[in-house]
Amino acid sequence: MTDILARRTLEEPAAEQAIEDLHLLLEQLWLDAAFVPEPDRMAFTTAVIEAASNVVQHGIPAEGATLLLGVELTVAVARLRAVISEIGAAPMDPVPDLTGPTGPAALDDDALLEDYDESGRGLSMIRALVTTVTVEREGDTNIWVLSRDSGRN
Repeated sequence: MTDILARRTLEEPAAEQAIEDLHLLLEQLWLDAAFVPEPDRMAFTTAVIEAASNVVQHGIPAEGATLLLGVELTVAVARLRAVISEIGAAPMDPVPDLTGPTGPAALDDDALLEDYDESGRGLSMIRALVTTVTVEREGDTNIWVLSRDSGRN
């Protein structure tokens, strides 16, 4: 079992204010997790903000629903994890398969991801910055899970 050393959560309407609040939440997280190497912090922060921004900019609420952004951030000794939830969202069609190769070599093969970001770069960048990205549908929520293995030994 992996011990969680720091945790932060956020749930608010999927609007620009949520992104500003998420920046503050990440700053607080790093105060509690100062042991995480700076390159890991920067990469993880960038990926989380990009994923949350995609929800705010491109998320589609289900009929009659208000779209909420939910974020759960956890830090363990060697793993950073973010669960980004599009609560009250319309289903993604199709749900992207993000389990393929990551890193710079994968950036040219991301045609499917262009449906989720105008330029196709946002989610490709997320994939390059974290170790794993998954997406699934649970009830009325699209759930993105990002994890980054930390370089700390």
